[in-house]
Amino acid sequence: MEEKTEESMIRKRVPYQIQREVLDEPGVDRVANKSDVKISTNEKLKDALRCTGPRFKSCFFSFIPLLAWLPKYPFRENAIGDLISGISVGIMHLPQGMAYALLAAVPPVFGLYSSFYPILIYFIFGTSKHISVGTYAVMSVMIGSVAERLAPDSDFIIPGNDTNITNIDTVAQDAKRVQIAATVTFLSGIFQLLLGLVRFGFVVTYLSEPLVRAYTTAAAIHVIVSQLKYSFGINPQRYSGPLSLIYTVIEICALLGKTNIGTLVVSLVTIAGLIIAKELSALVAKKIPIPIPVELITIIIATTVSFFMDLKTVYRVEVVGEIPSGLQAPVAPDVSLLGSMVGDAFALAVVGYGIAISLGRIFALKYAYKVDSNQELIALGLSNSIGGLFRCFAISCSMSRSMVQVSTGGKSQVAGAVSALVILVILLKIGELFEELPKAVLAAIIYVNLQGMMKQFGDICSLWKTNKVDMVVWVMTMILTILLNPDLGLAASIAFSILTVVFRTQLPKYSLLGQVPGTDIYRPIEDYHQVKEIPDVTIFRSSATLYFANAEMYIDALYEKV
Repeated sequence: MEEKTEESMIRKRVPYQIQREVLDEPGVDRVANKSDVKISTNEKLKDALRCTGPRFKSCFFSFIPLLAWLPKYPFRENAIGDLISGISVGIMHLPQGMAYALLAAVPPVFGLYSSFYPILIYFIFGTSKHISVGTYAVMSVMIGSVAERLAPDSDFIIPGNDTNITNIDTVAQDAKRVQIAATVTFLSGIFQLLLGLVRFGFVVTYLSEPLVRAYTTAAAIHVIVSQLKYSFGINPQRYSGPLSLIYTVIEICALLGKTNIGTLVVSLVTIAGLIIAKELSALVAKKIPIPIPVELITIIIATTVSFFMDLKTVYRVEVVGEIPSGLQAPVAPDVSLLGSMVGDAFALAVVGYGIAISLGRIFALKYAYKVDSNQELIALGLSNSIGGLFRCFAISCSMSRSMVQVSTGGKSQVAGAVSALVILVILLKIGELFEELPKAVLAAIIYVNLQGMMKQFGDICSLWKTNKVDMVVWVMTMILTILLNPDLGLAASIAFSILTVVFRTQLPKYSLLGQVPGTDIYRPIEDYHQVKEIPDVTIFRSSATLYFANAEMYIDALYEKV
């Protein structure tokens, strides 16, 4: 056996030569006998539009994946895990939905609506088995920026006798902002539907991982700043447009002297309690099958304390307020608003899809199944467009909820449907019990949930060691998103990322390759001492694709090397 191995190794090391005539393109066509058969555009179009029985069946089941997998659902193997997982995720939807509604500048109950309707729609049309769609911090803050821009406080000021006190018609303001949030959500869903129908799922490839991670980190900073008013009990002026984050921070610093001490104490105690509880939950996570619903326990305790201590009256702590029971009838979007939010809606469509498909592919790779990128666009588009009719705001998928869904035994989107039913019960029976919940508690929940995104700052060090261009993309995306807000920041970041691609093609690495002795491996001769060039053969390599913009540099480098 050893002799055969040595013989095979010696045989591999024997140098080989290929002798043939030098061929140009017509010569290759002649030697290979190129086919003259050409398919016309009309024939290609007819073939694409031809409807056969198997093709119609395949298209129908790919459009409604539920009909393909639900009849084959392994009830005995998956039912218990999906049930436990769905209840666990549904419990998470309650505090997160209410908290992220504050980011979207709408009353908390609309966060619960957004955790119900879109999930049921994704259950029917989605292809990922493990992601948990619903409210998401980045999407919510983008919705909130649109709502506050199109319905500012100045439009709802109630004139009074005392010029030093500004009264705002909060009922009319909330109604207008809900209408704006629902309309921009509906429009973003239409964009996703159109992109899915024209098979444009590959658009997500232009959102590189450094860009997405930096963007979500910068958006998290916008989220944190937007919630500081609830933690300090102050009312800073709202700014919109570029540099609004900077202006808001300056305004908050100027108003710190007017901090409501009761609100601040509630916020600090909640943050400390959540951090300690989550650390303890992580320590015992391996010993118990179901994660401890830390956030649910927090809002129950906070609501109870607020009710019995009457924090709203005694300490002037702002609370959630009325949470109506039941579901609302669908309402048509305000068509007059569509023209003023096209850019925002497209940014929501791209960001929401990019986050969902990225996480969906991670789980699909881990559990060996396929996620259809175009069908995901359609599923999210239907979730947002139909959800917008029911006064929901734009959704995507959450990493924290998805991890809980997987870790508690979720095997399919049946878990998502169960979580939607949990929210339905809350909407019909339990929601009104949380009317005394302080908004500072919801802000604290948001802060603690965003700590994972803040850890993404560590990407800078790792990218510096591996790929400095990606590090520059990360840093510039962060700066642009912070300065220009999430909507314009996304467009500017993508433009900068594309410029780096052009930059890489303009400054490629040119090298001559040599053979590693005894192998058929080739490496740049300037990087290795033992690599030798093959006699009478020169191998020239460029790290970038050759096209008109770098053709002249390619020729210059070729002459220089040879």
